[in-house]
Amino acid sequence: MTHDRKSPERLALIGVAVNAGLAVVKLVAGIVGHSFALVADAAESLVDIAGSVVVWGAFRYGGRPADEDHPFGHGKIEALAGLAVALLVMSVGVGVAAEAVRQIATPHQGPLAFTLVVLLAVVAIKETMFQVTQCAAKRASSSAGHADAWHHRSDAITSAFAFVGISAALAGGPDWAPADDWAALLASGVILFNGVRLCREPLGELMDKQAPEVAERVTATALEIDGVLGVERCETRRSGRGYRVVMHVEVDPQMSVLDSHALTGRVKSVLREQFAELDAVLIHIEPFRGQPH
Repeated sequence: MTHDRKSPERLALIGVAVNAGLAVVKLVAGIVGHSFALVADAAESLVDIAGSVVVWGAFRYGGRPADEDHPFGHGKIEALAGLAVALLVMSVGVGVAAEAVRQIATPHQGPLAFTLVVLLAVVAIKETMFQVTQCAAKRASSSAGHADAWHHRSDAITSAFAFVGISAALAGGPDWAPADDWAALLASGVILFNGVRLCREPLGELMDKQAPEVAERVTATALEIDGVLGVERCETRRSGRGYRVVMHVEVDPQMSVLDSHALTGRVKSVLREQFAELDAVLIHIEPFRGQPH
């Protein structure tokens, strides 16, 4: 799979523009059409704008090369941004839930039919944005990109809930007017769930969680290199859109320091050539005491 590190950054900017347009449309339609579910949906889109701006800023800063003050690069900022977005999503879920409960307890006019057309368009656009952004995030191995993608999916789901609620309110007449608000309350649950789920990946990155699938692939590749008799251990962790690898390579105990140093260079070169997502590879030499692989 191509490791395209620029796609999430470009899509974050596109997401800002899309969310800004949809937020205005949904807010106006919700107010004019007497639909709190649509207003709540607009509020989430406004938060999506803030989230996309945060993610874009993280991409810009995180993409800077290592320097004297940050010898390991700036990639961790992307995990921090992903965590910030997740917390932002959860805060919106709580706010929407509180207002939905208030609306349910307060008699008011039911929603108008034209709001359904708006919601259908929103669901289609946001689901498309989710698919495109998610693919880009996978290619770039970006936790912030994944958070941004699920922001779009969350918005599509809340819009779908709003569509069901408004449809029920229109079909049931005045007695069913609160269905619109119940839809907003259900949507708040989805928003909260997504916020909690979004915390997991950036937290794992910030805690330097091992990436076993990367470790397995780089270990298998290293073992194919002439002179590598074994791999004692391989530690991998994500940092931004890349990975940092620390590998303990076992070699002939009689190998000279000069030859073992040259071997580490070959191992690094091969791994970097085979895996574009590796930002750093550190090789430790260990004496081999078992049977050659």
